[in-house]
Amino acid sequence: MEKLSFENTAIVACGTMRPELNHLRDQGFLDTPHLFYTTPGLHQDIHELERQLIRFIKKAKDRADKVIVVYGGKYCYVNADDPTRLMQTIISEQGLEVTRVEATHCMNMLASEQEMEQIRQEMAGGELVWFMTPGWVKYRTQVFKGWDKGIANENFPRHTGGAIVLDGIGYLDQYMAEHPEEFLEYCDWMGIPMQAYPITLDRFKGLLTDQLKVLADRAG
Repeated sequence: MEKLSFENTAIVACGTMRPELNHLRDQGFLDTPHLFYTTPGLHQDIHELERQLIRFIKKAKDRADKVIVVYGGKYCYVNADDPTRLMQTIISEQGLEVTRVEATHCMNMLASEQEMEQIRQEMAGGELVWFMTPGWVKYRTQVFKGWDKGIANENFPRHTGGAIVLDGIGYLDQYMAEHPEEFLEYCDWMGIPMQAYPITLDRFKGLLTDQLKVLADRAG
């Protein structure tokens, strides 16, 4: 079977997915030199998200024939001023050579809803869980920009199953070993324990490959 190549495809992604995408590049799966990252945490500033996303897509189109956007559809861009303007609206406006991975948010890029439910049952006995990716740990100050302890107390403690990091790159174990005080402070700030759940990046790779095929079909 012919190996699919990303050589002529650029990736424009939310910065929270930088750890996984850089890992896939280093492993040779993403054979493209064109990786562009928006600032992590822009789901809290959708106007800046849209500005950066469009700017990087334009840059990507100057470097490659095709562009895959790594952003969720349902939760990453919620426009209260114009509810009918969706993430897919923005992508569609960029042309047929631009497409987006089919996922609702970054956690969904790494695990399906069914898989996350199975993890919740296995690790937390069915209790409510706050799922995260390594990027939510690595880029904490940007992802939770503007959050004080009060906002944290309103959001995290009701997740009685704790926080689970969907970790396909072994990030959290290394973080805990190298920065144990930061890790403990992070858990204390959230008010819930945090643990890693090792996964493969097979689902993520499949989502990227699916869009490579979509772009190839469009090109005829």
